[in-house]
Amino acid sequence: MSDSNQGEKTPSGNLRLQKFLAEAGLCSRRKGESWISEGLVTVNGEQAELGRRVDPDKDIVKVKGRRVQAHSQPILTLMVNKPKGFTCSNEDEHAKRLIFELLDKKHQSLRLFCAGRLDLESEGLVILTNDGSLAHRLTHPSNEVRKRYQVEISKPLAKEHLPLITKGVTSDGEFLRLDEVRAKNGSPVGHMRLEIIMGHGRKREIRRVFESFGYRVKKLKRVAIGGLILRKLPVGSYRELGSKEIDLLFPREIS
Repeated sequence: MSDSNQGEKTPSGNLRLQKFLAEAGLCSRRKGESWISEGLVTVNGEQAELGRRVDPDKDIVKVKGRRVQAHSQPILTLMVNKPKGFTCSNEDEHAKRLIFELLDKKHQSLRLFCAGRLDLESEGLVILTNDGSLAHRLTHPSNEVRKRYQVEISKPLAKEHLPLITKGVTSDGEFLRLDEVRAKNGSPVGHMRLEIIMGHGRKREIRRVFESFGYRVKKLKRVAIGGLILRKLPVGSYRELGSKEIDLLFPREIS
Protein backbone atom coordinates (compact mmCIF):
# COMPACT_ATOMS: atom_id res chain seq x y z
CA MET A 1 0.00 0.00 0.00
CA SER A 2 1.53 3.25 -1.07
CA ASP A 3 0.92 6.64 0.50
CA SER A 4 2.44 9.80 -0.78
CA ASN A 5 3.68 12.03 2.02
CA GLN A 6 5.18 14.60 -0.28
CA GLY A 7 5.42 17.91 1.50
CA GLU A 8 4.92 16.37 4.95
CA LYS A 9 8.60 15.92 5.83
CA THR A 10 11.52 18.30 5.51
CA PRO A 11 15.01 17.01 4.68
CA SER A 12 15.75 17.00 8.44
CA GLY A 13 12.83 14.65 9.08
CA ASN A 14 10.50 17.13 10.79
CA LEU A 15 6.76 16.50 10.52
CA ARG A 16 3.80 18.80 10.23
CA LEU A 17 2.29 19.01 13.69
CA GLN A 18 -1.13 17.64 12.66
CA LYS A 19 0.56 14.63 11.04
CA PHE A 20 2.57 14.01 14.21
CA LEU A 21 -0.64 14.03 16.29
CA ALA A 22 -2.32 11.64 13.86
CA GLU A 23 0.59 9.21 13.79
CA ALA A 24 0.61 9.22 17.59
CA GLY A 25 -2.92 7.83 17.38
CA LEU A 26 -4.69 10.82 18.94
CA CYS A 27 -6.87 11.94 16.07
CA SER A 28 -7.20 12.45 12.35
CA ARG A 29 -5.18 15.19 10.67
CA ARG A 30 -8.29 17.34 10.33
CA LYS A 31 -9.06 17.03 14.03
CA GLY A 32 -5.42 17.84 14.78
CA GLU A 33 -5.73 21.02 12.75
CA SER A 34 -8.83 21.95 14.74
CA TRP A 35 -7.02 21.38 18.04
CA ILE A 36 -4.14 23.57 16.87
CA SER A 37 -6.51 26.34 15.76
CA GLU A 38 -8.35 26.15 19.10
CA GLY A 39 -5.09 26.64 21.01
CA LEU A 40 -5.11 23.20 22.62
CA VAL A 41 -1.63 22.20 21.42
CA THR A 42 1.73 23.45 22.66
CA VAL A 43 5.25 22.79 21.42
CA ASN A 44 8.06 23.28 23.93
CA GLY A 45 5.72 25.27 26.14
CA GLU A 46 4.51 27.65 23.45
CA GLN A 47 1.07 27.64 21.85
CA ALA A 48 1.34 26.05 18.41
CA GLU A 49 0.09 27.53 15.16
CA LEU A 50 -1.02 25.86 11.94
CA GLY A 51 1.98 25.13 9.72
CA ARG A 52 4.25 24.31 12.66
CA ARG A 53 6.66 21.43 12.17
CA VAL A 54 8.11 19.33 14.96
CA ASP A 55 11.01 16.96 15.49
CA PRO A 56 9.57 13.93 17.32
CA ASP A 57 12.95 13.19 18.89
CA LYS A 58 13.52 16.69 20.30
CA ASP A 59 10.31 18.69 20.63
CA ILE A 60 7.89 18.35 23.54
CA VAL A 61 4.32 18.33 22.23
CA LYS A 62 1.33 18.54 24.57
CA VAL A 63 -2.42 18.43 23.95
CA LYS A 64 -4.55 19.91 26.73
CA GLY A 65 -1.46 19.81 28.95
CA ARG A 66 -0.67 16.14 28.38
CA ARG A 67 2.49 15.15 26.56
CA VAL A 68 2.14 13.26 23.29
CA GLN A 69 4.52 10.41 22.58
CA ALA A 70 5.10 9.36 18.99
CA HIS A 71 3.92 5.85 18.10
CA SER A 72 2.67 5.31 21.65
CA GLN A 73 0.44 2.40 20.63
CA PRO A 74 0.40 -0.25 17.90
CA ILE A 75 -1.36 0.62 14.66
CA LEU A 76 -4.82 -0.95 14.57
CA THR A 77 -7.64 -0.78 12.03
CA LEU A 78 -11.10 -2.25 12.63
CA MET A 79 -14.16 -2.70 10.46
CA VAL A 80 -17.43 -2.30 12.36
CA ASN A 81 -20.99 -3.09 11.34
CA LYS A 82 -22.63 -0.10 13.03
CA PRO A 83 -26.23 -0.49 14.17
CA LYS A 84 -28.79 2.30 14.07
CA GLY A 85 -28.80 4.52 17.14
CA PHE A 86 -25.02 4.74 17.60
CA THR A 87 -23.11 8.00 17.04
CA CYS A 88 -19.78 7.94 15.20
CA SER A 89 -17.80 10.03 17.67
CA ASN A 90 -15.32 9.67 20.52
CA GLU A 91 -17.10 12.33 22.57
CA ASP A 92 -20.62 13.71 22.24
CA GLU A 93 -22.48 14.86 25.34
CA HIS A 94 -25.77 14.70 23.43
CA ALA A 95 -25.30 11.14 22.15
CA LYS A 96 -27.01 8.27 23.95
CA ARG A 97 -24.65 5.63 22.55
CA LEU A 98 -21.25 5.93 20.87
CA ILE A 99 -19.86 3.48 18.32
CA PHE A 100 -16.84 2.84 20.55
CA GLU A 101 -19.14 1.24 23.14
CA LEU A 102 -19.38 -1.72 20.74
CA LEU A 103 -15.69 -2.53 21.27
CA ASP A 104 -14.19 -4.92 23.80
CA LYS A 105 -12.43 -3.32 26.76
CA LYS A 106 -8.99 -4.02 25.29
CA HIS A 107 -9.90 -1.94 22.24
CA GLN A 108 -11.84 0.74 24.12
CA SER A 109 -8.61 1.61 25.92
CA LEU A 110 -6.92 2.49 22.62
CA ARG A 111 -7.24 5.94 21.06
CA LEU A 112 -9.14 5.06 17.92
CA PHE A 113 -11.21 7.40 15.77
CA CYS A 114 -13.70 7.11 12.91
CA ALA A 115 -12.24 7.32 9.40
CA GLY A 116 -15.52 8.45 7.88
CA ARG A 117 -18.89 8.49 9.58
CA LEU A 118 -22.48 7.32 9.28
CA ASP A 119 -25.36 9.31 10.74
CA LEU A 120 -27.30 8.16 13.78
CA GLU A 121 -30.10 6.44 11.84
CA SER A 122 -27.83 4.72 9.31
CA GLU A 123 -26.06 1.40 9.70
CA GLY A 124 -23.25 -0.56 8.10
CA LEU A 125 -19.54 -0.42 7.46
CA VAL A 126 -17.43 2.03 9.47
CA ILE A 127 -13.63 2.03 9.75
CA LEU A 128 -12.05 2.73 13.15
CA THR A 129 -8.31 3.26 13.27
CA ASN A 130 -5.41 5.00 15.01
CA ASP A 131 -3.51 5.21 11.72
CA GLY A 132 -3.64 8.91 10.88
CA SER A 133 -2.28 8.46 7.36
CA LEU A 134 -4.93 5.84 6.55
CA ALA A 135 -7.71 8.04 7.94
CA HIS A 136 -6.47 10.96 5.85
CA ARG A 137 -6.52 8.86 2.68
CA LEU A 138 -10.02 7.61 3.40
CA THR A 139 -11.58 10.95 4.24
CA HIS A 140 -9.80 13.54 2.10
CA PRO A 141 -12.16 14.64 -0.71
CA SER A 142 -9.42 14.57 -3.35
CA ASN A 143 -9.06 10.79 -3.01
CA GLU A 144 -12.73 10.15 -3.85
CA VAL A 145 -12.85 6.75 -2.15
CA ARG A 146 -16.00 5.13 -3.53
CA LYS A 147 -18.60 3.81 -1.09
CA ARG A 148 -21.64 1.63 -1.78
CA TYR A 149 -24.95 1.91 0.05
CA GLN A 150 -28.20 -0.02 0.10
CA VAL A 151 -31.10 2.41 0.40
CA GLU A 152 -34.85 1.98 0.74
CA ILE A 153 -36.98 5.03 -0.07
CA SER A 154 -40.60 5.75 0.81
CA LYS A 155 -42.04 5.49 -2.72
CA PRO A 156 -40.92 4.26 -6.16
CA LEU A 157 -38.28 6.39 -7.87
CA ALA A 158 -39.83 8.55 -10.60
CA LYS A 159 -38.26 8.59 -14.06
CA GLU A 160 -37.96 12.38 -14.15
CA HIS A 161 -36.06 12.47 -10.85
CA LEU A 162 -33.24 10.06 -11.75
CA PRO A 163 -31.19 12.44 -13.96
CA LEU A 164 -31.74 15.31 -11.52
CA ILE A 165 -30.49 13.27 -8.58
CA THR A 166 -27.22 12.41 -10.35
CA LYS A 167 -26.89 15.94 -11.77
CA GLY A 168 -27.10 17.42 -8.28
CA VAL A 169 -29.10 19.86 -6.17
CA THR A 170 -28.30 22.71 -3.82
CA SER A 171 -29.52 22.37 -0.23
CA ASP A 172 -28.75 24.85 2.56
CA GLY A 173 -26.03 26.37 0.41
CA GLU A 174 -24.31 23.04 -0.34
CA PHE A 175 -24.15 21.26 -3.68
CA LEU A 176 -25.23 17.64 -3.26
CA ARG A 177 -25.31 14.77 -5.72
CA LEU A 178 -25.33 10.98 -5.95
CA ASP A 179 -22.73 9.57 -8.37
CA GLU A 180 -24.69 6.46 -9.36
CA VAL A 181 -28.15 5.10 -8.62
CA ARG A 182 -28.72 1.41 -9.37
CA ALA A 183 -31.23 -1.37 -8.84
CA LYS A 184 -30.80 -5.14 -8.89
CA ASN A 185 -32.91 -5.58 -12.02
CA GLY A 186 -32.10 -3.00 -14.65
CA SER A 187 -33.13 0.63 -14.31
CA PRO A 188 -33.73 2.00 -10.79
CA VAL A 189 -36.84 3.81 -12.03
CA GLY A 190 -39.93 2.44 -10.29
CA HIS A 191 -37.93 0.82 -7.50
CA MET A 192 -37.87 1.62 -3.80
CA ARG A 193 -34.81 -0.47 -2.96
CA LEU A 194 -31.76 1.10 -4.54
CA GLU A 195 -27.99 0.90 -4.55
CA ILE A 196 -26.07 4.18 -4.31
CA ILE A 197 -22.41 4.68 -5.27
CA MET A 198 -20.58 7.78 -4.06
CA GLY A 199 -16.99 8.99 -4.13
CA HIS A 200 -17.66 11.82 -1.69
CA GLY A 201 -19.96 12.40 1.24
CA ARG A 202 -21.30 15.51 2.90
CA LYS A 203 -23.29 15.25 6.10
CA ARG A 204 -26.49 13.21 5.51
CA GLU A 205 -26.01 13.74 1.78
CA ILE A 206 -28.01 10.74 0.53
CA ARG A 207 -30.95 11.57 2.77
CA ARG A 208 -30.90 15.25 1.85
CA VAL A 209 -30.81 14.56 -1.90
CA PHE A 210 -33.84 12.29 -1.76
CA GLU A 211 -35.67 14.67 0.58
CA SER A 212 -35.20 17.42 -2.02
CA PHE A 213 -37.40 15.39 -4.39
CA GLY A 214 -40.04 14.38 -1.85
CA TYR A 215 -38.70 10.97 -0.81
CA ARG A 216 -38.01 9.77 2.71
CA VAL A 217 -35.12 7.38 3.24
CA LYS A 218 -36.53 4.52 5.30
CA LYS A 219 -33.30 2.53 5.50
CA LEU A 220 -29.67 3.31 4.70
CA LYS A 221 -26.83 0.81 5.02
CA ARG A 222 -23.23 1.17 3.84
CA VAL A 223 -22.11 -2.20 2.50
CA ALA A 224 -18.70 -1.43 0.97
CA ILE A 225 -15.82 1.05 1.06
CA GLY A 226 -13.62 0.74 -2.00
CA GLY A 227 -13.27 -3.00 -2.54
CA LEU A 228 -13.80 -3.91 1.13
CA ILE A 229 -17.27 -5.46 1.50
CA LEU A 230 -19.20 -5.82 4.76
CA ARG A 231 -20.45 -9.32 3.83
CA LYS A 232 -21.73 -11.38 6.78
CA LEU A 233 -20.26 -9.43 9.70
CA PRO A 234 -23.16 -9.34 12.21
CA VAL A 235 -24.73 -6.00 13.16
CA GLY A 236 -22.96 -4.60 16.21
CA SER A 237 -19.85 -6.72 15.62
CA TYR A 238 -16.36 -5.82 14.45
CA ARG A 239 -13.03 -7.36 13.52
CA GLU A 240 -9.47 -6.31 12.86
CA LEU A 241 -8.29 -5.75 9.28
CA GLY A 242 -5.05 -7.09 7.89
CA SER A 243 -2.85 -5.22 5.43
CA LYS A 244 -4.33 -6.94 2.36
CA GLU A 245 -7.86 -5.98 3.44
CA ILE A 246 -6.74 -2.39 4.07
CA ASP A 247 -5.39 -2.32 0.52
CA LEU A 248 -8.90 -3.25 -0.68
CA LEU A 249 -10.10 0.15 0.53
CA PHE A 250 -8.19 1.76 -2.35
CA PRO A 251 -8.74 -0.42 -5.44
CA ARG A 252 -7.88 0.80 -8.92
CA GLU A 253 -11.34 -0.07 -10.16
CA ILE A 254 -14.73 -0.80 -8.56
CA SER A 255 -17.52 -2.51 -10.43
